[in-house]
Amino acid sequence: MENKNNNPYSLGLDKNAANYAALTPLSFIERAATVYPDRTAVIYGDLQRTWSQTYERCIRLASALRKRGVGEGDTVAVMLPNIPEMLELHFAVPMTGAVLNTQNTRLDAETIAFMLDHGEARVVITDREFSNVMERAVRMASVDPLLVDVDDPQFTGGELIGSLTYEQLLAEGDINDHWSPPEDEWQAITLNYTSGTTGNPKGVVYHHRGAHLNATSNIIGQNLPPHAVYLWTLPMFHCNGWCYPWSVTAVAGTHVCLRHLLPEKVFELIQACGVTHFCGAPVVLNMLLNAPEESKMLVDHPVTVTTGGAAPPAAIIEGMEKIGIKVVHAYGLTESYGPSVFCAHQDEWDQMVLEDKAAKMARQGVRAPALEQLMVGDPETMAPVPRDGKTMGEVFMRGNNVMKGYLKNPSASDAAFSGGWFHSGDLAVWHEDGYIEVKDRSKDVIISGGENISTIEVEDMLYRHPAILEAAVVAKPDEHWGEVPCAFVTLKDGQSATEAEIIEFTRSNMAHFKCPKKVVFAPLPKTSTGKVQKFALRAMLKDI
Repeated sequence: MENKNNNPYSLGLDKNAANYAALTPLSFIERAATVYPDRTAVIYGDLQRTWSQTYERCIRLASALRKRGVGEGDTVAVMLPNIPEMLELHFAVPMTGAVLNTQNTRLDAETIAFMLDHGEARVVITDREFSNVMERAVRMASVDPLLVDVDDPQFTGGELIGSLTYEQLLAEGDINDHWSPPEDEWQAITLNYTSGTTGNPKGVVYHHRGAHLNATSNIIGQNLPPHAVYLWTLPMFHCNGWCYPWSVTAVAGTHVCLRHLLPEKVFELIQACGVTHFCGAPVVLNMLLNAPEESKMLVDHPVTVTTGGAAPPAAIIEGMEKIGIKVVHAYGLTESYGPSVFCAHQDEWDQMVLEDKAAKMARQGVRAPALEQLMVGDPETMAPVPRDGKTMGEVFMRGNNVMKGYLKNPSASDAAFSGGWFHSGDLAVWHEDGYIEVKDRSKDVIISGGENISTIEVEDMLYRHPAILEAAVVAKPDEHWGEVPCAFVTLKDGQSATEAEIIEFTRSNMAHFKCPKKVVFAPLPKTSTGKVQKFALRAMLKDI
């Protein structure tokens, strides 16, 4: 065999400044500002800024942070709603080489303090709305960060707790300062913490390459066109807004910021701003579908919503399509930069009745363009399961949009990457057409009399009941069967249903062993990203 050193394609053809650059989403804003300087970049109430203005603010902020000693290896933690400053920080912080840590706005002070210490925050940027919890968190933390307030005129209340405001910090920066892209695209760009329901949160580290690739992957997966108008209904703190701060900027689109998620405001902005795209968990879609009739409206121009974070019931997909909003189903985890699987639409689905089409769209789908490999396999042997739509296995992933690892937690990183695949912890089946369908988290699947029951399948059926607004299913201990399904439901305003009626509804539509044996009427506890906290429901079972 010929020596590889004699390969003509490896001689004198090295990487150099002319033919290689580290991938980074920072290039997106520089291009948007250069090519489309006068296009609207941000809308927030009466505030509008162009791409050149937004880019200049990012440069100034990066310059100000550098002057205060912030650079590579440092962490800038932020506690902000979906406002323009949150968008700017997704560019300004990595322009310094530092790492952006977006904080969940619904966390308690103790958890935030842990994250500030674990991430060694040099700077904390917060909003008056969260001044109470942030003041306590900073006081409890061991670190002593520079504390900066965003003084948003569109919010009344709270206090200024920092040593200066965001605008004062911005004024310290130099518009002519120069920023450099990372020399190594493997350099960390953001830090995102998992929910930590079974212990301290784990710090998921993203790199510039993954952020760039997943942002462009979103553009293809959601069919994001040039100059899309994107409404911020998804929290920007969640997986960095599924990388959409970078995706929308890459197409020189318009970011429509929304401080508080109110259904009537969503419909109003869709119409007033010509919104073309937005994202949200199924709970957000359900909220829109069940908004007061006077605030709902049929959308009169093309709008696409990407939903994920939890499996959307087919009934919700049907409902959104009926009011004129196209649904794209995405799947992913914090560890995969958010969306890494899309339910890619097939033309033949358009010929199906809406109910059958929605069932196809409710599947998680196939790998996104940035994901190299996707597999459903045996959790022990990691052998692929048959593509029969029946055999359950764990979802495994490989690719550039899988995290670097968990910050300061090599044992957890090693476990997550065991066998050369990322272990999602989600259980799914693999269909003949290659689409995966998540059936449950491994910890949520119900084993009743030796039979596996998908809580997602039962929940999907419950959502079809006309009186049910929300539903979640967990395992209830049973002396005979080991475990049986227990449903927690919330009814729609003005609707009524009894436990017996709901159980009979499921028994009329699915195998009896899968049906709930008990129904509890109660509000569903959720995370800030709309996921039902099933551990809290299991705890409630102990008192029932």
